[in-house]
Amino acid sequence: MKANPTRTAGPVADPIADPIADPIDDQIAEQIDARRWQAVLDRDGSLDGTFVFGVSSTGIFCRPSCPAKRPRRQNVLFFDRALQAEQAGYRACLRCRPKAVDGNPQSALVRAMCRYIEQHIEDRLTLGLLAKAFRLSPFHLQRTFKSVLGVSPKAYIDACRLRQVKQNLQAGLSVTTALYAAGYGSSSRLYERTATQLGMTPEKYRRGAVAAVVRYTIANSPLGRMLIAATDKGICSIQFADDDGQLQQGLMREFPFATRRRDDVGMAEWRVNLTRLMEGREASPSLPLDIRATAFQRRVWEALQRIPRGETRSYSAVAKKIGMPKAARAVARACATNPVAVAIPCHRVVREDGNLGGYRWGLERKERLLAMEKEVGT
Repeated sequence: MKANPTRTAGPVADPIADPIADPIDDQIAEQIDARRWQAVLDRDGSLDGTFVFGVSSTGIFCRPSCPAKRPRRQNVLFFDRALQAEQAGYRACLRCRPKAVDGNPQSALVRAMCRYIEQHIEDRLTLGLLAKAFRLSPFHLQRTFKSVLGVSPKAYIDACRLRQVKQNLQAGLSVTTALYAAGYGSSSRLYERTATQLGMTPEKYRRGAVAAVVRYTIANSPLGRMLIAATDKGICSIQFADDDGQLQQGLMREFPFATRRRDDVGMAEWRVNLTRLMEGREASPSLPLDIRATAFQRRVWEALQRIPRGETRSYSAVAKKIGMPKAARAVARACATNPVAVAIPCHRVVREDGNLGGYRWGLERKERLLAMEKEVGT
């Protein structure tokens, strides 16, 4: 059976070669997926050999520069190696012959950088230190790294450290030991940077979040099966999938140690309000949210909530709205990490040319949402 086509196949820890490493971080995975999808759209031959993409509707996998018609995003699954695609049941394209492509030197260089970061995660890693280790200028190293992975070395380092902290805390280490082993310089820095990422304090994470209760409900919606999860402060997650199993797994990944309790009756009013939102009608009362965000993410999400129903804005327009006109890509990342679909309407942000762009829950759902909102406005 083929893997879920909305996720990257293979590891994010080494998104080029290692077939058994654990994923680092969903946000990093999404950014790498976005970089790869853009390479497919651009038929970017410079990334041939760094990955292949399988098309679930045809059962074929190709190199990024394949001249064939571009598939729909929701039908695409990325693999780090041709062998992985074959093991998943795909067959090589006879037109672009992806198995004949050698890995390019840039890929090998970035793979080595990833390994170096993982092996020196306890050290004080900086761009200058990495540049010196690989005998490159900081500018060239940063550009090369980001051109292959789609994320900066700093973002990769942060993701590695967060993974290490999680592993250390799950192993029962004290917070102090866990943070220093992961390369954090002080407890205040750990709490400052990881409390938001973990969704709770490191101490609560270590104790298994015994006091954290997340209620959830799963129901039908105009976009398929929908999961709504909430703490005692408000909604913390809204997800869509094709079946309940995917939704429950997604909730488990998001809140691995919380006490998860299904509460269909108690959350019925929120389900009705969200359905009204999806249909382009006003929800009453407004939905309380309990979400963690960086200052930048919060600014972007607040700007999205001010976009009128039935209208769209470009990523660059949102960037200008928050006073950062050069931050269009960062705006796109903030949209991709939105934990509460519909409640924060990231579906109303499109590309400059009107193309829908990406959507975490699939472009068909994004298209359907926008169509429903426009129908109400006409």
